[in-house]
Amino acid sequence: MSLFLLSFFLVYGSLHAYALLKARSALALGPGTTLALLPLLGVLLCAPIIAHHLSRHGYEDAARSIAHAGYLWMGFLFFFVCLSLSADLLRLPLRALGRGGIAGRTSFLCISGIAVALSAYAIVEATRIDIVRVRIVTDRLPASVPSLRIAQITDLHLGYIHRNGKAGEVAALVARERPDLFVSTGDLVDGELDGVEGLAEILRGIPAPRGKIAVLGNHEYYAGIGRSIAFTRKSGFTLLRDESVTIDDAVRIAGVDDPAGAQFGRSGGASEAALLGNRPDGRFTLLLKHRPQLDPATGGKFDLQLSGHTHHGQIFPFRLLTRLVYPLLGGDHPVPGGGTLHVSRGTGTWGPPMRFLAPPEITVVDIVRSIPVGSYRHE
Repeated sequence: MSLFLLSFFLVYGSLHAYALLKARSALALGPGTTLALLPLLGVLLCAPIIAHHLSRHGYEDAARSIAHAGYLWMGFLFFFVCLSLSADLLRLPLRALGRGGIAGRTSFLCISGIAVALSAYAIVEATRIDIVRVRIVTDRLPASVPSLRIAQITDLHLGYIHRNGKAGEVAALVARERPDLFVSTGDLVDGELDGVEGLAEILRGIPAPRGKIAVLGNHEYYAGIGRSIAFTRKSGFTLLRDESVTIDDAVRIAGVDDPAGAQFGRSGGASEAALLGNRPDGRFTLLLKHRPQLDPATGGKFDLQLSGHTHHGQIFPFRLLTRLVYPLLGGDHPVPGGGTLHVSRGTGTWGPPMRFLAPPEITVVDIVRSIPVGSYRHE
């Protein structure tokens, strides 16, 4: 965690320094004004840490207020820095051609205004949850189960930012789809669990006659694995940790633990390949896995993998960096050896309550039994 904090302050602090230098140059700020801004920027820089400590000492309302302000600033700063760097790159060829660009003050104010507008749009986009539909036709469902509907949420991040309103909205949208199965593929909670206990009842009330299944993401470990597991189970989910279950003798569901567990002392469970086995029973196999990574040893051993984690980059152009680590982003991807990987864009947000060109989603999967050739009857 100390390495994470060091990296956080190094990167995020550099963005603040860049923005301050831009403001000082464009607005001709004197030394006194620059020094006066440093405490404010310091508070904004440390807002997530301050909110964490306030929450731990029982100041929940203050923690949420600081977190909201700090994360909104983080989103604005990201837009501002991206736009400013783009403008700086554009000026290079203009200067080489001997042409002047827009004056520094005007450019700074224009970029700041655009960053505010993009931030406002991103806040709105983050509130508009799409229903993404996936349809799979298979011969692996028995005649007794001609179809199965699965609703997936992932990366809801209940905590400082997302509380009763978000949980209630998600519950209403999922219930409206009338799923047979309801699954969560990790990061149901954020890094803080103080004050979220009442949200479990909202999720527990979602009807799913064939059950609710969940796996852990990395943030369950950051929030405290014991409390995260208790919250997930209280929300009505059966938790799979390198385990599998069979639903109504029709569908096998395998769930794997997030690799973040190794950082918190969790010893390795069954390998993914061993967990999936060779499917001797021929049942439809669903793999729940937080991170959208494919194990070469499991190709052909499952029909559908549901994942999340990446948020589809959440705020473009951050997606370009996300793709370097996770090449398989939002959408459907064929699996070598057979099967499909669906990567959700995520249902909530992490950090800034914003999304830009990466709207949140709830995935609804309709699995339909194919009718064997020759089984039709003509009168």
